[in-house]
Amino acid sequence: MLNPKFSKESWNPKRKDMDVDQLASSILKGDIVALSRGITLIESKRIADSEKKNELLSILFPHTGQSYRIGITGVPGVGKSTFIEQFGLAAIEKNHKVAVLSIDPSSAKSGGSILGDKTRMNELSKHPMAYVRPTASGQHLGGVAQRTRESMLLCEAAGFDFVIIETVGVGQSEIEAMQLTDFFLLLMLAGAGDELQGIKRGIMETADAIAITKADGNNVQNAKNAAQEYRRALHLMPPHEGEWIPKVGTTSSLEKKGMNDVLKWLYLYKEHCQNNGYWTKKRVDQAHYWFNKHLQEQMLYKLQHHPELQKQLQNTKEEVSNLNLDPFRAAERLLGALRMDIY
Repeated sequence: MLNPKFSKESWNPKRKDMDVDQLASSILKGDIVALSRGITLIESKRIADSEKKNELLSILFPHTGQSYRIGITGVPGVGKSTFIEQFGLAAIEKNHKVAVLSIDPSSAKSGGSILGDKTRMNELSKHPMAYVRPTASGQHLGGVAQRTRESMLLCEAAGFDFVIIETVGVGQSEIEAMQLTDFFLLLMLAGAGDELQGIKRGIMETADAIAITKADGNNVQNAKNAAQEYRRALHLMPPHEGEWIPKVGTTSSLEKKGMNDVLKWLYLYKEHCQNNGYWTKKRVDQAHYWFNKHLQEQMLYKLQHHPELQKQLQNTKEEVSNLNLDPFRAAERLLGALRMDIY
């Protein structure tokens, strides 16, 4: 039965005259169509949408922060999408409302999403208690799209208590995804080979849990052996800041096994971190990190769009191109111009 908060009829997407207040009101009622429209507004690069975007976030922000923010990443071929679908369905069985923000690699030509994860989570995306939104990563590094955090806040305002962020891949660039989430799950394959060790160590140091996927058929014992190896490896890593001992286990999306174990890890982690104060500290760290990121973006935006500063930017770029000015002094010059404009 469809939860009354998750209505698909209260808002008509063909109404172009609906203002931000109406859009926010529909999102707060759990209107999925309005949520999609809101995220599209958030992702818009049109200058004309900037004020509406900020107004929408300002209205919805007091209604955010109650969701469990979960990051999921893994090596290529690990089966992130199939895992997330089965995990999401298992969470729904426990009466959770699940939103998935799936960050896809972008096409170099069109800039659009290549993989289209919504089509690969067919059952989950159709469930009335779920919402799946694929987003192209664009040129933004860090394993997440540029507006992932704002999209996450909209999902929280719409009433989703599990917000899952599926990152592009796995590696050092994924660390930024850590700044979005409360719990970071690393998916690994049994027998992936030593060629991935350089990638794995950087991300293993930040993982709150590791799940070995595809533990089915003839691969069950291999998966169990891999899980044991990762448990040993974790003892060599720096201690977890929240005094949490990362969990390791096996899962099978094909046989729908291990999903409840992962859910149990989530519950235990939240209880542990709330008891020792780390949960609050991590949320504060998230807020500070994204404040700094947004401040940097706004300064760059001002530099690129202010008429006088834009003229100085182009002139400085020409001097750098002609090798008449080094990049370091060029940057200092523009920062000086920006400071003068501010004051």
